[in-house]
Amino acid sequence: MATIFSKIAAGEIPSYKCAESDKFYAFLDINPVVKGHTLVIPRKETDYIFDMDDTELAEFELFAKQVAKAIRAAFPCKKVAQVVLGLEVNHAHIHLLPINSEGDADFHKHVTLSESEMKETAERILQEFNAAAK
Repeated sequence: MATIFSKIAAGEIPSYKCAESDKFYAFLDINPVVKGHTLVIPRKETDYIFDMDDTELAEFELFAKQVAKAIRAAFPCKKVAQVVLGLEVNHAHIHLLPINSEGDADFHKHVTLSESEMKETAERILQEFNAAAK
């Protein structure tokens, strides 16, 4: 049975796409900790990130790095935090969060963004991602 993330990557469930390749997909978290909070997933279903083989994991991290650079370009910040929690959905994923302090990565706090803000946020990240890929 496909995970919700597989369905999102396949376009069966709508998402705010930030980046994609044939192996990976990035989209905005619908319950963001900060504006620009992005999830990066492999298209291939793997429950636990460290169950990925070494080559897949390396490619996954390199894709996440490209997405992080796009986030930082779209939303200037000190750093982009990478967080791997992985309990809420049984599909490996990385949270990328633009941060200016460690407090910005507090998963007990969330921001509310309108539909138009979500669209605009995803479009800015996607535009930076695509520009860097050229």
